[in-house]
Amino acid sequence: MIKRLFLCALACITISTATADEGMWLPSLIKERIKDMRRMGFKLKADDVYSDKKASLKDAVMQFGGGCTGEFISPEGLLLTNHHCGYASIQKLSSVEHDYLTDGYWAKSRNEELHVPGLTISLLERMEDVTDRIAAGESKEEIIAQASKGKGCRASIEPMYYGNQHYLFVYRVYKDVRLVGAPPSSIGKFGGDTDNWIWPRHTGDFSMFRVYADANNEPAEYSADNVPYRPKRYLPISTKGVEEGDFTMIYGFPGNTQEYVTADAVEYVTNISNPMKIALRTTRLDIISEAQSKDVATRIAYAAKHANIANAWKKWQGESLGLERLGTVAKKATYEQEFATWAADKPQYATLLDSMHTAYEKAIPGYFARELFNETIAGIDLLNFALWLNSQHEKGVKLTADVQNVGRKYYLGDYRVEIDKAIAKQMIGEYVARIPTTEIPVQLTAAIDSCGGVEPFVDGLYNGTQLITKYPLTHDEIFADPMVQLAVWFAPQVAKNSNYAYRNLSNVPSVEKWYRTYMQALREWDKERAFYPDANFTLRVAYGTVTGYENVDGEYHTHLTTLDGIMAKDNPEIYDYNIPQTLRDIYARKDYGRWSIEKGGKSTIPVCFLASNHTSGGNSGSPVINGKGELIGINFDRTWRSTMSDIEFDPDICRNISVDIRYVMFVIDRIGGASYLFEEMDLR
Repeated sequence: MIKRLFLCALACITISTATADEGMWLPSLIKERIKDMRRMGFKLKADDVYSDKKASLKDAVMQFGGGCTGEFISPEGLLLTNHHCGYASIQKLSSVEHDYLTDGYWAKSRNEELHVPGLTISLLERMEDVTDRIAAGESKEEIIAQASKGKGCRASIEPMYYGNQHYLFVYRVYKDVRLVGAPPSSIGKFGGDTDNWIWPRHTGDFSMFRVYADANNEPAEYSADNVPYRPKRYLPISTKGVEEGDFTMIYGFPGNTQEYVTADAVEYVTNISNPMKIALRTTRLDIISEAQSKDVATRIAYAAKHANIANAWKKWQGESLGLERLGTVAKKATYEQEFATWAADKPQYATLLDSMHTAYEKAIPGYFARELFNETIAGIDLLNFALWLNSQHEKGVKLTADVQNVGRKYYLGDYRVEIDKAIAKQMIGEYVARIPTTEIPVQLTAAIDSCGGVEPFVDGLYNGTQLITKYPLTHDEIFADPMVQLAVWFAPQVAKNSNYAYRNLSNVPSVEKWYRTYMQALREWDKERAFYPDANFTLRVAYGTVTGYENVDGEYHTHLTTLDGIMAKDNPEIYDYNIPQTLRDIYARKDYGRWSIEKGGKSTIPVCFLASNHTSGGNSGSPVINGKGELIGINFDRTWRSTMSDIEFDPDICRNISVDIRYVMFVIDRIGGASYLFEEMDLR
């Protein structure tokens, strides 16, 4: 009964007090937000956004791969996502002879669409609040098993509000996904790591794929007999453009926010976790970048790995700066003092913050050890392969040639031993310097001492290992290998780290258990606060408007960038700024065709725009939809000063960055020469 009252009151509060811009709303409850959305310019109904009974916008949105979003733009399974979301797939299909990362790729017919092994998309069939079912004694396993029946179905139950509520999500997973088109990286990744998280932005961050199904439109393994998937709904495309104040809706799978955490968690992020992770990733990136600059094949081989390391590395820097600017730790502490005053005469809440503080103190050492391990030891590719071999052995898997080959492909694909060795020297050194001595495997300490230091120890590892030079290895050879021996030494630490394998420090069970009560208490106390569930890679709606912002005192950033900004940055000497000659020629002729706009009295092409939607990692590739339900852009980033929005959202400064759909169409048409694709789109 207490939980039921909590949820009812929570729903009432979200309806009455939530304001525009902030919030990631569950689509099945969007009817509670529709009045506010319509006030801001949304023209459709709640069941146009989400419905289990008819086709709705949710049927046009998918989880792309493991951590991005995509959207259907045709009745024949054609989809858009970000270039950086498709980056690993494009790399996988690339070679020195066919460098699709650098040159781009455009299929001229269905026969030229390239299957990407291992790439999947997941379509949400339905979501259901199963809180009462679980409370009545039905197990999560039973609910999931029942919901997973059907070809290609998978289901999961995800907690909301720190376990006060549980939702079932049922998906259809499609495994035949093919690359249709991608711009060259000089467009799709224009500006590279330098411009990442930065505004003004000029990145054409998009790629195109197509989903295939069997003759019955059901999920199927890759086959030449498969046909394009026929989605229940796809997004029409608006070519009208955007103006300041226009309504925008983001529909996608944001991955990780922690809006309700206490000062303990924020202090850990700003003072301990982020500084450590930033420093270690800087070292790894420097090693990889130097090697990439010397060799084209290495640049291609390590492109996706470099991008993956750099993305969070730069985000953490902006997040820390944003939290410091807002004074989030101090604000949280003041908020908690006010809460403690209110809770003092309430026995069920009076000591709650003390319990949470104690739980954090106990959890931090183990969580830090896990993060440090992930940023050091887990950054060594060959050691990761050895750790995997040992884990398979511990599970009772026989390490046959086929099993070894699976691991080799996953961990040692696009592998360069000298890069890995240089990283190993630095990361093992950082690990033993930063972790408490008692946490270091005693065998490792003895081995480093006997070799005379970390560097000669690592030299011995790589000189003595056969994991690179011989395949397959016998069981005895595997476990006599020095790299596998090192993995065995780390096995207890790996097992210990599994106790802290959670998204955030606050999700460690010993801490998280207090948040269930804390959320109930906050609802009772802070009646003016808007409550929405933290992001956890489940489908959400966020809405706001097209708008600029004041970056610093006296410096206002407008909402739109154009091709003129690209040309100002164009530099043939720098890989990330060396645009295609075709684009230079088009600019010189001002040959923009139907995609031209007037700005400042001259013709140009729109490229990116800003809006005030609340987004997070996982929203990459999310459709940006106007008030009519039409696609106007593809979300791909936040401004650098917005990255703290995972912890504190500031409506004055937090902005998401999207590539304007008109630039996407322009690139498809004038750079890719693939305007035939327009025939299957609904261009408005």
